[in-house]
Amino acid sequence: MWIIWLIAGVVLLFGFVVFWGAPYVPSKRRHLEDALDTLVKLDKDDLLVDIGSGDGVVLRQAAKRGAKAVGYELNPALVAISRFLSRNDPRVNTYLADFWKVTLPDETTVVYVFGESRDIAKMAKKVEQEATRLKRPLLFISYGFQLKDCKIEKRTDTHFLYRVEPLQPTKAQV
Repeated sequence: MWIIWLIAGVVLLFGFVVFWGAPYVPSKRRHLEDALDTLVKLDKDDLLVDIGSGDGVVLRQAAKRGAKAVGYELNPALVAISRFLSRNDPRVNTYLADFWKVTLPDETTVVYVFGESRDIAKMAKKVEQEATRLKRPLLFISYGFQLKDCKIEKRTDTHFLYRVEPLQPTKAQV
């Protein structure tokens, strides 16, 4: 009987997130390493934000390249795993939070997403709002899904890099 409760618990823990965002799908390390080495040269002045950070592999790879990294994840089990795996690296922070309800850190330079086709445009719009708030462009890396009607700066086989510009405020008419 306990096995049924265990299975139900795992399904609940991982299944409920599908209603709010993408399900957990681990990033392939070789694709990620290729993207971080080819698309953007991260260093100590960068802060990479991972939306739906899962087990934190993107965060740890960014930190390995010298950047600070912040992840937002809805699944408490994955937040715990990410925190455990990143426990010895002060450059990595993972938060149990809904990306749609957070303000990105002011130091953010790169936003990484592994979204679904249904959410990728909405994620880019949120990043555009953040770029406008910060009054500077942000780099946006998408794993697996291309933005329609947006110029790709660089790409690998699996990742797309975009430069998200802040919206220009409209001038008041006198």
